[in-house]
Amino acid sequence: MLIERVETLAWDKQGGLLPAVVQDADTLRVLMLGYMDRAALHATLDSGRVTFFSRSKQRLWVKGETSGHYLGLVTIEADCDGDTLLVQARPAGPTCHLGTQSCFATAPGNVLVELDALIASRERERPADSYTTRLFDAGVRAIAQKVGEEGVETALAAVVQDDAALLGEAADLLYHLAVLLRARGLSLPQVSAVLAARQR
Repeated sequence: MLIERVETLAWDKQGGLLPAVVQDADTLRVLMLGYMDRAALHATLDSGRVTFFSRSKQRLWVKGETSGHYLGLVTIEADCDGDTLLVQARPAGPTCHLGTQSCFATAPGNVLVELDALIASRERERPADSYTTRLFDAGVRAIAQKVGEEGVETALAAVVQDDAALLGEAADLLYHLAVLLRARGLSLPQVSAVLAARQR
């Protein structure tokens, strides 16, 4: 565990600070870069809220202490040289002070995880003008039938249509499968975990 390695990290390389790259634990989008000293790292591990050493304020700074957009710690690890940290966290709102998810405007994320989160919000909120709401209202059997139809359309596109059509049908299939999983109380990240376990 990292807590046991704190004193063995390469603190002296950069004046007692280590760069800490923060990544969304679910979407894998890079959110920001901050710096941690020993105290910030211990505070992060102890509190579960990502804490940095602010070079401008010259003090510990809990991300979100003003905005309320905290970063909930999931994991933290050091790189192979012990001079950089990778922090995986769950953000409670936008990470950037400009109100965006990431301080890096075009940082890539996992679109399927983002789709799953959107579908989950549709299930909770049930907006009246949403196709997803209509699917949930129709029930598991109707959604399963739609997945079957989309599967057939995807297979047919693979045989008789061009690449663009196949990709479009595959996207439709994944969307409807995500809705079906959510209707059963499951999620695409759980499917990803099954796939990851099969690779071991």
